[in-house]
Amino acid sequence: MDVFTTKAGAVRGRRAARDGGIVAVLGLPYAAPPFGDRRFRAPQPVEPWAGVRDCSAFGPVAPQSAELPGAPVWSPGDEDILTLNIWTPADGPGDLPVLVWIHGGAYVFGSAAQPDFDGTALAGRGLVVVTLNSRIGFEGFGHVPDAEGHDGPAPDADGTPFPDNRGLLDQIAALEWVRDNISAFGGSPDRVTLAGQSSGATSVACLTVADRARGLFRRAVLHSAVNAFATVEQAARTTAEVAEAAGVPATRAGLLAAPPEALVAAADRVCERYAQDPGSGQRHYDPAIYGPVADGVLLTADPLEALAAGAGGTVELLVCHTTEEYWLLDAVGSSAKITTEEQLATFAADFGLPASLVEGHRERLPDAPVLDVYLSLHSGLLFAEYSTRLAEAHALAGGRAFLARFDRRRDHTGQRVRAWHCADVPFAFGNLHEESVHFLVGGPPGGADQELSRRMTRAWADFAAHGDPGWDALDGPAGSGAAVRVWRTAEERQGTGHGHGPGAADGFRDLWRTAGLPLLAP
Repeated sequence: MDVFTTKAGAVRGRRAARDGGIVAVLGLPYAAPPFGDRRFRAPQPVEPWAGVRDCSAFGPVAPQSAELPGAPVWSPGDEDILTLNIWTPADGPGDLPVLVWIHGGAYVFGSAAQPDFDGTALAGRGLVVVTLNSRIGFEGFGHVPDAEGHDGPAPDADGTPFPDNRGLLDQIAALEWVRDNISAFGGSPDRVTLAGQSSGATSVACLTVADRARGLFRRAVLHSAVNAFATVEQAARTTAEVAEAAGVPATRAGLLAAPPEALVAAADRVCERYAQDPGSGQRHYDPAIYGPVADGVLLTADPLEALAAGAGGTVELLVCHTTEEYWLLDAVGSSAKITTEEQLATFAADFGLPASLVEGHRERLPDAPVLDVYLSLHSGLLFAEYSTRLAEAHALAGGRAFLARFDRRRDHTGQRVRAWHCADVPFAFGNLHEESVHFLVGGPPGGADQELSRRMTRAWADFAAHGDPGWDALDGPAGSGAAVRVWRTAEERQGTGHGHGPGAADGFRDLWRTAGLPLLAP
């Protein structure tokens, strides 16, 4: 039987449908349900159980309004959300490298149960794969004032704080669970790689520089990290907006009285107001209101600043971004449509972008519509340039960092699928066969796509196992002559030089380096 013994009790998994040599253990709790008396608090230990716990199905997802293809949907009353999933070789030799995955979703949606995060293929590469759910939205990243409504530490009657960054604390709790239990599943607690994409990648960056997470992982994979980091004051203003939309006081008692579904709906209304108001500033273009908070406890600085100061220590980084990141957000309708020169000028002013940066993008995109110039600028502003600078900062501070760009495109059934946000993830996980990812990758995969996927899964596996993804580490700024792997199919590939899309080293990097990069707040 596929039974494993954890410190809280025994669990039974099941053989993976795609590969009978891989055991999947799903919905395994790593912390207690964070509701009732535990709501808005740091994660608490899971209660031990007797007998063998069935772990053959994913656990509930965190409170959210999203309904994602092939994934569970949250329902009010679903509370046992702090669970993780494990894929491990059934007859593995033990002491295998471990890859722990944090999903993306703008800190408000997504889960470890999404089909594109199935760990079967990576486990077949000799890894123990762990994916986890953590609190998102207000439950995970909303700032809870003290009882009188003031900002700052919020102790209750027994002195227990209601901390910021509860979602990050959940992720640390999951890593501590891995440290204490993963050997039972054939993994080595000393060979852990923490990986994530989008908001998950920024979470990884935060934990890389957080003293509280020191020693829990030795390597980190960041795909499309997000340039978003809030001060306590900014987070408090978001709390006030959400509380007003929920019809409750912006106090600890008022927020605790609002059920999770009320705060989810309130946040959706706040985001919709920003989306509908062109005069609302930065949040109009991509209404995302939650993110990591510089609380002075877990986090004292933006990860980019902290990495530049050497806070990443000996953690090795593998950083990747796509070359047309923001085109996905336009395709799914979550970004403002910027189609006129006047709108483009307003966008640049709202983010403090110099005219030279806008003109430089326009020159490098000859004959492109205004929308494409905007999407190129926003790709660099939110994802590509920030990700690249994370790798550069770590390398320049003496750390070991590798950089890659995903530049695979496809024309399928009359529609061009770009190298956009999220398209790289199913390639790296080896899950191109999943129908739910076909929108991202442009339909069923061809042979060249499968070959690219094999190369990307191998890079992740080799990095997790040995710290070498297959190309040279950065030895300075990513520019001419720097070692950057560009992921393309064999049909597209022209060696291992630089890509040709927005954010690649064909002039866009030079533009950003000259212009600087403003730090954004969610």
